[in-house]
Amino acid sequence: MKNLRETVLRLGQARVLVVGDAMLDRYVFGRVDRVSPEAPVPVLAVERELSEPGGAGNVVHNLCAIGASVAFVSVVGDDQAGAELTGLIGGQKEVEPWLLVQGGRTTTLKTRFVASGSRRGGQQLLRTDREDRRPIHPKLAERLMRIAREAMAATSIVVLSDYRKGVLGGGMAPLLIAAAKAAGRRVIADLRAADWAIYAGADVIVPHARDVLGEEDEASLLPAAAQALRAAHGFGAVLVKCGDGGFLLADAEGELLMPLVPGDPVDLSGAGDSAVAVFAAALASGADLRRAARLATVAAGVIGAIPGSAVVTPAALTEALQ
Repeated sequence: MKNLRETVLRLGQARVLVVGDAMLDRYVFGRVDRVSPEAPVPVLAVERELSEPGGAGNVVHNLCAIGASVAFVSVVGDDQAGAELTGLIGGQKEVEPWLLVQGGRTTTLKTRFVASGSRRGGQQLLRTDREDRRPIHPKLAERLMRIAREAMAATSIVVLSDYRKGVLGGGMAPLLIAAAKAAGRRVIADLRAADWAIYAGADVIVPHARDVLGEEDEASLLPAAAQALRAAHGFGAVLVKCGDGGFLLADAEGELLMPLVPGDPVDLSGAGDSAVAVFAAALASGADLRRAARLATVAAGVIGAIPGSAVVTPAALTEALQ
């Protein structure tokens, strides 16, 4: 715990490049007092709304909250959601935003309607998504690559946050990994699907347990499956998100299962982004792989255990490590 507390103190020294799918998370809060006479559905009397960076933007949000310096490269559409997201990202301290605009593209917007509570403590009634999952325009992809290469020179680690919304599609991921390797930078790839081959050679991949196991629904098989995945695609390590079971790290030393800290989670939505942010910052500030993974697990537990918490902070990490 002492070593982890020392790592927390150094997180603000990290310089991280994040490339991936930015999105806008919007919450509509209200109360439900009746059922609609038009259909058997609740009527939400709207009281307030909240917008936050989501997806790769949430990784950036968390990195800023722990004091790291961040370069963020992504793509938005020429719409209201894109303008709002650009303002939210640009308004954070210690971030260099490169949110490229593609005309005619829909910025990913997730709207959640929540009754009687906070963004994570209430009852979610409905979620609506607007998105464009096609790869970005080739000319824009060339510009994104140029900016990312330049940003690698000023940062020490690269996070690829792939929510399958198009920014890392169309062959972008292998090009970014190759550029990072040429620049001597480590790559963390946070995946939402089993697209292992296109991330071959990444230093660490962060998948969900269900994607690693595939059709096998047996948790005891996870360590062997993670090691087989690591060997098949030349990954340095596999950090598996196991939901409320914590994380499993499979590296050259073997496997390490790490339960969430502290306590029982209230809601793990967004916890993965917080964990990836802390993991990347810890590595960038000098922590070894296993110490960084343990601290990432603590970060996920902090987010899961505190209703209404959107980002993890050094103070919250330190308190959890007491």
